[in-house]
Formats: sequence, C-alpha cells, structure tokens
Amino acid sequence: MEELFKYQSGLLNRISDRFFRHSYPHIRWQERFVGIKGLRGVGKTTLLLQYLKFNLGISNKHLYVTLDHPYFYNNSLYDLAQSFVQIGGETLLVDEVHKIKDWSNQIKIIYDGLPDLQLIFTSSSALDIFRGSADLSRRVVTYQLGGLSFREYLELYHNIRYPAIPLEELIKEHQAHASVLIQSCKPLAFFKDYLRAGYFPFSQGLTAESFETRLVQTLEVVLNEDLSYIENYSADNIFKVKKLLGILAESVPFTANISSIADKLGIGRNTIKEYIHALERAGLLNFLNREGQGISMLQKPDKIYLENTNLSYALKSNPEEGTLRETFMLNQLKNAGKKVYLPTHGDMSVEGYTLEIGGRNKKDKQVKDIANSYIVMDNLETGFMNKIPLYLFGFLY
Repeated sequence: MEELFKYQSGLLNRISDRFFRHSYPHIRWQERFVGIKGLRGVGKTTLLLQYLKFNLGISNKHLYVTLDHPYFYNNSLYDLAQSFVQIGGETLLVDEVHKIKDWSNQIKIIYDGLPDLQLIFTSSSALDIFRGSADLSRRVVTYQLGGLSFREYLELYHNIRYPAIPLEELIKEHQAHASVLIQSCKPLAFFKDYLRAGYFPFSQGLTAESFETRLVQTLEVVLNEDLSYIENYSADNIFKVKKLLGILAESVPFTANISSIADKLGIGRNTIKEYIHALERAGLLNFLNREGQGISMLQKPDKIYLENTNLSYALKSNPEEGTLRETFMLNQLKNAGKKVYLPTHGDMSVEGYTLEIGGRNKKDKQVKDIANSYIVMDNLETGFMNKIPLYLFGFLY
C-alpha cells in the first residue's frame, strides 16, 4: 500500500485550488458511497483530488487510487479496502472503477462488509451503475460530470469570473446580463475558441494541433477500452462502432435512418440501435426526442448530435455553423440538468420555452405565433426583447 500513497503524493503536488468545477459544491460528499460519471477528460480525477487535498486533508486516513495502477494486477479493490480499514483508513477515492469486471459486486461487498469506510469513485459515462449484477440503487448517490461550460472556460482559461445564471433568469433578464458581461470581456472573441477547443480542461496550454491529437486519443480510449470493458464488445464490434460514429459525425444533426446505416455497415437494424445508444451512454452523442417518447434500446432517437462541439471539429474537418450552434445549445442545456425536447415548431423546447437557433440574421417566422418563444442568435453581443445571444446559454452552469 505504501506505493499507492507515494503515487497519491505526486498527484496532489500538482493540484491547485485556483479553479473548481460548478458541480463541486453541489455534490453531497458526505454520503457514504458517491459515484461520479463522465466522459474521459472532463475533470473527474481533478475533482477527486481537489476534494481530498482541500476538504479531507492529507493523511493516512484518506487514499486516492486509480484502477489503472499496477498494484491492481495482483490485488482486488476489496483486498485494498479491507487492508486500508485495518490501518485506520476512512475514505477511499477510486478512479476508473469500471476497469474491474466485477465492479458492482466488489462495491456491494465493501458497502456491506466495511461499514466504517466511505467510498467515492469515478467511472466512464457508459457505466450503468444500477445495471450491474449487484443492486446498488439504494447504496450509491451518483452524479454526471459534463465538460466545461462557456462560463467555466472563461474562468479557467482567461480568469474572467461570472456567476452561473438560472435558465428563467437568463431568458427574462438576458439584456442586463449581457450588458454587465461585455464590460469585463468581449465574449464573442472567446466563444469560437471555446467551440473548437474549450470543452475539455486538458486543452489548457496545448496548441490546436496538440489538443486535436489528444482528443482523438481520448476518443480511441473511450471506444477501445471503456466500451470493451463495459459492453463486452469485441474488436470487430468496436470497429463497426467507429464506422458508425464516423457516419454520424458527417451527418449530424442526424434524423436517424437506421435501415440506410444498417445497409452501409452490413449489420442488423437492432444492432445499429444498440450501438447508437452505447455511444450516447459513453458521452459521445446527444439525443433530442419529442416529448413523451421513450428511450428504450429498440427505439431510434428523433435527432442525433455529437455530444459537444470539440468533437465536431475533431471528427469533421469543417463543421457547419448551424450544426455547431445546435450542438452547443443542446449540450449546455443538458449539462445544466435540463430536459430538452424536439418541438413541432422551432429547434428545441425546454421548461415551457420554445427556442429557434440561428445566426444574427435569423428571423422568427417559424415561432412567431408560439407563446414563450425566443430566437437564440449567434454573433450577437447583446439581445433585445425575444432575441437572446447564443453564448449566454453557456452560463447556465
């Protein structure tokens, strides 16, 4: 166990308290078992280490481990937890819990057999914590961590601080917020950079070429490792999933034609649906459905988007502006915990508001007769009446 504490010490030396994610104070850290899910690279590890360093304090009672560590070649998570409790351990923070095949059973055994130990763990977005062989629904409090909002990007990259804006306040008071913001910065000057390379915290300090390389490597790990671990996909399955993602990236926002894709890839329609839902669970796609539609594996989504705009640039050489706008909008609303639907008229509906998304010259003819409808406009610093700048929706969290 000594080598694990040494490894932890090296990591903690590099952890700063200059910037905390918006979700940090909202996590109920005091719960006995806490699970944090998210796409690789969004900052789950940093979140754990910040909590350890700045809340728990550095001592032999608290230990961070990653299941990638060689220690786990010959030791199980339960073996570590048991030994840790025997030397007075109180909090075990575990990264990449999905890397062990019987993760749910080991967590359940730890919960039942070591009642004085707190366990805080991270996992891939693709992991269904409640789908494992052990019933964890009553044992684990779970959270989903998305990438940086535009607001968080401004703080982390440019030291520009502004509080998060609740959705209703943003819509009703957007002019006031925009007026204050443009006094401290020029948001449009940073917005395009965010869309291209600002969603993942690891992009800080990297050149555009280095970031794109790192993002492609992250995608490879999600597909080759995370989905293999979690979905038990073979190399042939993963190859077909990659082909599917490439097709979707060229077509988003994609109105799913399952038969066409199935013919192109030479696999069954139900398998295509399964792969699409796996990519959504892995944090690589976002779905937009009409209100009331189910989300079972046998149903196709009404519209499919890439999960964030950085992926749009990584997977397509010249993504369309309209696609980037809608991808950003859906991403920020969902990451803020909102339920977003595909309306009959307009692009998206959320909490009773109908939103039409476009460029600065966008007209309101599609939604002009709809109550509580708004035009969300790109390349606009300050809005007026029912016209709201697109970038402001990056301040929801």
